[in-house]
Amino acid sequence: MKKLILSLALVIGMVVSTNAQNAKGDWYVGTGDIAGVAWTEWAVSPTVGYGVSDKLMVGLSLAQADSTEDLAMDLHARYFMNAGGQDFFLYAGISEFDTDNLSLGLGKMFTVHKGVFVEPKVVYHNGDKTTNMMLGFGLKF
Repeated sequence: MKKLILSLALVIGMVVSTNAQNAKGDWYVGTGDIAGVAWTEWAVSPTVGYGVSDKLMVGLSLAQADSTEDLAMDLHARYFMNAGGQDFFLYAGISEFDTDNLSLGLGKMFTVHKGVFVEPKVVYHNGDKTTNMMLGFGLKF
């Protein structure tokens, strides 16, 4: 039991202390959100982003819930900032090019291993007036 607790503490410590750095010219490929999705409702939602500058990344996501739904395209941006020695990002996204579907949030990108990242974020969705915890992951190169 002690080994399990020590191993969990070590993994959590590594994840919390590891920061991802955004750089101009970096490409990001991953998922938009894997949190809050039932196993029976999983859908592929690829996301591609590009580091426009050392502080700004812009991206595009595609989503289709099932074959009866239309393909949805979302635009998003992350502005990286250093607050208290930690690298956080401000998130803004717009769904289906409709300003009523604006999303704003705050998150942190963690590098897990050589370009593999995890990004938890809290996002407020203006369209349905909800705040959600979202979790994405992907590759940075």
